[in-house]
Amino acid sequence: MRIFRLLASCFFICLSILPNDAVQALELPTFKLVARDGKWFPEVLEVPANTRFRLEITNQNAGPEEFESKELHKELVLAPGVTRVLVFAPMKPGTYPFFGEFHPQTARARIVVK
Repeated sequence: MRIFRLLASCFFICLSILPNDAVQALELPTFKLVARDGKWFPEVLEVPANTRFRLEITNQNAGPEEFESKELHKELVLAPGVTRVLVFAPMKPGTYPFFGEFHPQTARARIVVK
């Protein structure tokens, strides 16, 4: 009986914490990035410095695309028509290039942190 009460208490504590995390995730600044015709739109994405943020990436290409940045240590492959989210830790001011692995010559862009 004692174990049941302990497990029930843990369950209700977890339930009370989860909605707060979901609300915090929704409160993160969100920036949209689209892969289309072998390019990124926008080519320059300005984000605030020292602020955690979400990058919502949509692939509108006919084939797959990969968001890749060696400077940001991020990679994300997207099938055609797919939207996925990357969360970035607060970054220092600067310019951080990224590219599309499946269109390396044309899918080049950058995140500018101000």
